[in-house]
Amino acid sequence: MQQTLILLKPDAVQRRLVGTILQRFEQKGLRIAALKIVNASRELAEQHYAVHKGKPFYESLISFLTSGATVALVLEGREAVAVCRNLMGTTDGAKAPPGTIRGDFALSVQNNLIHGSDSPENAALEIALWFKPNELVSFAPVDANWIG
Repeated sequence: MQQTLILLKPDAVQRRLVGTILQRFEQKGLRIAALKIVNASRELAEQHYAVHKGKPFYESLISFLTSGATVALVLEGREAVAVCRNLMGTTDGAKAPPGTIRGDFALSVQNNLIHGSDSPENAALEIALWFKPNELVSFAPVDANWIG
């Protein structure tokens, strides 16, 4: 099974959308392997967004991620990275299709509620950044053979 990192950013937490967003992932058939609420430090935010260092929007990304509580989770399932990205919708909430998380709940490009890993390789790196190995829990859901 593939794993991916999902961050419910401070705007999702402040707007009390955590449960609604989690429900969409669970209803799709993904399994929560890890979940915690954190106040991201500047160091963690810089490591997470290192790929954007030097870009004009970098500092605002760091400020946003460190502005409040973030829910970090690891989701697991068949093609978890692609499935989550499809559920999330495009980065610009104003352009994201209805039915996606961003399409239904976001208008902003930066304050777009959620981050999801963009590849299995990046998922592994991001998961290791946000979680210790012993924080991930493995179990077989009883409905696994019904989901695929």
